[in-house]
Amino acid sequence: MPDLETLVPLSQQIEILLESGKNQEAVQFFLELQVPDQAEVFNLLNEQAQEKLLVKLDIPATADLFDELEDSETLEAADSIPLDRLADILDEMEPDEAADLLGDLPPELASQALEEMDDPEDVLPLLGFADQTAGGRMTTSFLALRRQTRADKALEFLREVGPDGDVPYYLFVVDREKRLSGVVGLRELVLAEPVEMMENIMNSDVIFVTTETDQEEAARTMARYNLGALPVVNDRRELVGVITGDDLVDVIDEEATEDIYRLSNVSDAELEPESAVWLQIKGRLPWLYLSALTALFAAWIISRFEHIIAQVAVLAVFQSLVAGLGGNAVTQNMAMVVRGLALGKIPANRAWPIIFRQAVIGLLLGIAVGGVVGLGAYFWRGNAALGLVLGLALVGNMVVAGLAGTLIPLGLRALGQDPALASAVLVTTATDSMGFLLFLSLAAAFINYL
Repeated sequence: MPDLETLVPLSQQIEILLESGKNQEAVQFFLELQVPDQAEVFNLLNEQAQEKLLVKLDIPATADLFDELEDSETLEAADSIPLDRLADILDEMEPDEAADLLGDLPPELASQALEEMDDPEDVLPLLGFADQTAGGRMTTSFLALRRQTRADKALEFLREVGPDGDVPYYLFVVDREKRLSGVVGLRELVLAEPVEMMENIMNSDVIFVTTETDQEEAARTMARYNLGALPVVNDRRELVGVITGDDLVDVIDEEATEDIYRLSNVSDAELEPESAVWLQIKGRLPWLYLSALTALFAAWIISRFEHIIAQVAVLAVFQSLVAGLGGNAVTQNMAMVVRGLALGKIPANRAWPIIFRQAVIGLLLGIAVGGVVGLGAYFWRGNAALGLVLGLALVGNMVVAGLAGTLIPLGLRALGQDPALASAVLVTTATDSMGFLLFLSLAAAFINYL
């Protein structure tokens, strides 16, 4: 797979061809690339070159490109396309991708595009579902047969429809009310006797999700059962769509990006380093304000011990060490818990044993780290009381880290919020504030020996 350093010269060459008026050569050069590489190169082109290229590409090639681009990139590219051409492109796109684009367009323009489309029937059912659900993720391009269809007729049907590469070679079996009854793999179909009925060779224990199932749960289901395609049914168990393997990759990528951003206190998972200045400020500034507020709370705790620090100035050197080590420990805890929740590995009835286990682990880590750091402080400063205070504070803050890193994500889930949403700010506040409080309180207790 070409990397960015390889693709940049390709985009520059296309720009040169377009600027020289060699449009057909530019198009031919672009179409020789694999479609995923076309999307990368297209994004590297300047705006003027993108518009020129889109005008020269035919409808199927443009549809393939739009299928590969991110939603925001597709919306930006579609902005310069006339309505009648946009409708033709939407007809050629995969139904789920076309529905995503229509959902992002201004309502009036989306309505006009639907009216101009030749075959909007495959797209219309998808527009009523939220983007983050199985209904919003599914495609209506799938193969379904009736229970009484013979194997030879099914193979004949496959040859006639000639499904494209994006349609998985699973035959879903439905009854006369279009309710999902089973699934037949291509291997089972080929090996079956020609006169065998679908209901006799199908697997009736079919895994499925509903249109309202969260996309993350749908992705976990596909991964757990190693499915190439996941059928989606409505509340009457009628087969209405299928989630395919490429959708699974997209979901995993989106959810992982979202969790990483939220753990880093960035609220908009669509942000990129080159995103508009206002969008970056909007997505990052609120969390920085919250971080500033929590930092002020930690500073207020320190201010309550100003007289202690004034008497023993060396405490100012070591207090950040207690908070910093606690912050590292709580980040480890939080990453494990958020990942466990995201993968569905922490059921509600296992929460308290996990909380207790992490508190014990925090205690053991605190003893191990606090002992070493306390001895180091003693040999460095020649003060046993200082080493004892530092060691005990680390033990206490490691226990706090174990509890906070587990309780806060679990608490957010119990409240129906994303566990990664504010965990980083909240857990850091807990370890910073408690670290300062423990260290300075112990220092106050041993002030005569310090």
